[in-house]
Amino acid sequence: MGYSIMTDGITKSFGENKVLDGIELKISGGEIFGLLGPSGAGKTTLIKILTGQLRQDSGAAFIGGIDSRRLSGEDRRRFGITMDNFGVYERLSCYENLKVTAGIYGVGKAEIGKVLGKVGLSDAAKTPAGKLSKGMTVRLKLARAFMSDPDILFLDEPTSGLDPVSADGIHRLILSEKERGKTIFLTTHTMAEAEKLCDNTALLNEGRIVEYGAPEAICRRYDHQRMLKIHLTDGTDIELPHSRNSAGTIAELIGSGRAETIHTTEPDLETVFMELTGKELSA
Repeated sequence: MGYSIMTDGITKSFGENKVLDGIELKISGGEIFGLLGPSGAGKTTLIKILTGQLRQDSGAAFIGGIDSRRLSGEDRRRFGITMDNFGVYERLSCYENLKVTAGIYGVGKAEIGKVLGKVGLSDAAKTPAGKLSKGMTVRLKLARAFMSDPDILFLDEPTSGLDPVSADGIHRLILSEKERGKTIFLTTHTMAEAEKLCDNTALLNEGRIVEYGAPEAICRRYDHQRMLKIHLTDGTDIELPHSRNSAGTIAELIGSGRAETIHTTEPDLETVFMELTGKELSA
């Protein structure tokens, strides 16, 4: 099949509410894929279908070429999941939490210390999970997802509610997993997070994918103004058409040392999403 994750016309309704409507995805191995959309757009529902927690109404989903409705216990070792509703055992220490996960997956206890070190929780191994900060709790959830050394990681809003420093630490962990060749399916409503991490993104609105591609490519497609903004050394800004007719002026500004920075004016993903749907991603 050639893809780590593939869906073919996935639909899902809860009563009269159609949450997913004809979802088509092809995600390559070693890719960080971002599914963007506001809360309630269907992101978590799609992860549950992909990981066999929920049955779709129609269509098919494949994980490593295996129909998600027919995943065996051994198949499930190939992916790790973090979701908001996957809590930790608050009375158990970090080590004991991972010991439970190791037992489920048949992983040797020696791996527990390695994984705690990987997520920066070695010093908190004996700390009860209920006493961890929010950022450390997210790290513990990631450690649990890493325990079976899975090929695919499903991360559902992993940095939701975190401060920028904690979120950056989680981003570095995610990128390190990509460097190891892992496929990562990330859901988020944070535009900057998707632009920083993702090779490809899909914008999800009311159960349908309204745009798909590399973040920078999506933004370029909706750059209607096609302008260049030039910040000059005297503190002023000028805008020029992004065309060959501006080449002479730009060359003169650079040659004279008056141009300090030059930026294109394409929109960000938040702006694109608002143009397509009339909604904010963070809604």
